[in-house]
Amino acid sequence: MTTNVPEEALLMLDAERLAEAATSATGLDDLGEESWREGLERLLWSLREEADLNELGVQIAAGEVVAYLSNRLEIIEWRRQHPQVAAGDVVPPVVIIGQARTGTTVLYDLLAHDPITRVPLTWEVDRPCPPPETATYETDPRIDEVEELQAGVELLIPGFRNMHPIGARLAQECVRITASDFRSLIFPTQYRAPSYARWLLDEADLAPAYRWHRQYLQHLQSAHPAQRWLLKSPAHVWHLGALLAEYPDALLVQTHRDPLRIIASVSSLQATLRRLAADEPDLVDIAKEWADYILDGLDRSVTARLDGTVPPERVVDVQFAELNTDPMGVVARVYDQFGLELTPEAEGRMREFLAAAPHAGPGAHSYTFADTELDEGRLRERARRYQDHFAVPSEPLG
Repeated sequence: MTTNVPEEALLMLDAERLAEAATSATGLDDLGEESWREGLERLLWSLREEADLNELGVQIAAGEVVAYLSNRLEIIEWRRQHPQVAAGDVVPPVVIIGQARTGTTVLYDLLAHDPITRVPLTWEVDRPCPPPETATYETDPRIDEVEELQAGVELLIPGFRNMHPIGARLAQECVRITASDFRSLIFPTQYRAPSYARWLLDEADLAPAYRWHRQYLQHLQSAHPAQRWLLKSPAHVWHLGALLAEYPDALLVQTHRDPLRIIASVSSLQATLRRLAADEPDLVDIAKEWADYILDGLDRSVTARLDGTVPPERVVDVQFAELNTDPMGVVARVYDQFGLELTPEAEGRMREFLAAAPHAGPGAHSYTFADTELDEGRLRERARRYQDHFAVPSEPLG
């Protein structure tokens, strides 16, 4: 049970109560397909019983749920009033599916500098209604609203932006889209929610989440079209079958890194992030929980190659070291394998982005594997199948 939080505060974390709050805030009541309900109820149980939230954390979690439900209500209503949105073609996207802390963010931001590419930006994912319009895409007042909220995270968790860049104009991950269906890894990332996580990874049907994902993209592109969507989320690696069932022509880029380094980095990042809602996140507890998730996800990615779920011609594999030393070489290889044109304009923008070095350099995120207190030998053996299949080298752990 969550400790040090009055019982009346925990009453906020009730599905019907939060749905009513979203209905009251929007004046709408159609939440569409009922798929959202099971995930929300399981999430709220974990938040009440497992997350060790403080009072601020309860308010943050409840506010986020209301925001996700409100977005869902508004998108569904907009779609009802503008039925042409449903006819919009979501062109086969390029999807980055590497695990967290493997260079996915810098690759995402780099590829996003191709003017042909459309990425879902944080401000439009957080404030999707009305759909963004081309004429005001760079000046929409929602940008400043979201930027102010993002700045608040840095105030509450100083230094977090050095570990993971955030900002209204930065590309956002798919987990923030599927969160409105409450089948999203964003929740067990932000909060201690192991029961929800195991349901999500092992039991949940992700087809409704990916159907909702498509509707979200149709909505975002309806007044600001996409020639080619670029998407990213480590969460896809657990559900590649569901992803490709919804987007059978998707082109995938999987980034690879020593799994033990991933575990150490993810654990450190989450221990910092969870301080927003809990008083004393336990890094050792996080590492024990997430080591299992991460290694399971990597194993699933091997199986997806061996059983044909992911056809070899539809995926490019990128090693973390290669991305660090020759990012433009990686870009050229991705474009070449997928038969895409890397124009001089796109290449120039990407090189300017790299020269500006917006991402944190070495040392900005300090962590060691020893902090996790995990058994290196046992985990190395468990990671062997993945490392052997993708020729992923082991790194010094520290």
